[in-house]
Amino acid sequence: MNSEFTIAVHSLVYLAHKNDRMASSEAIADNVATNPARIRKVMSCLRRGGYVDTREGAGGGYRLTLDPAVVTLADVYRLMAQGSVIPSWCSGDPDSDCVVGSNMREVMDGIFCKAEKQMEIYFDGITISDVLGQIHECEEC
Repeated sequence: MNSEFTIAVHSLVYLAHKNDRMASSEAIADNVATNPARIRKVMSCLRRGGYVDTREGAGGGYRLTLDPAVVTLADVYRLMAQGSVIPSWCSGDPDSDCVVGSNMREVMDGIFCKAEKQMEIYFDGITISDVLGQIHECEEC
């Protein structure tokens, strides 16, 4: 899992909380606890994906364009981080004479692919509105 996914979810939840009002990259960065340049990078990807709209100038910023009750964490994961569960390196050597060494990479790739599919299925049941609702429940504690 990469941090861009977490930043994207946090930013979308924050925008959903803002109720159709614009939020600057500085305001989002302050809420996420990161720097505005990192927010702009993530928001650029979300804009290309159709999740946010931008307006430049005074009073500008980002605005959620999709219904937060429809956008799932799986949607955001597919846009921001798909494939990140699968490590970029795996042990073993396909040319090894050992049955373990020669097959470990293929077996582990299959395991990670199945894990990612299960995670996407789980994320598909959680919307941006659901996350915001859980945050509001924390206020009541």
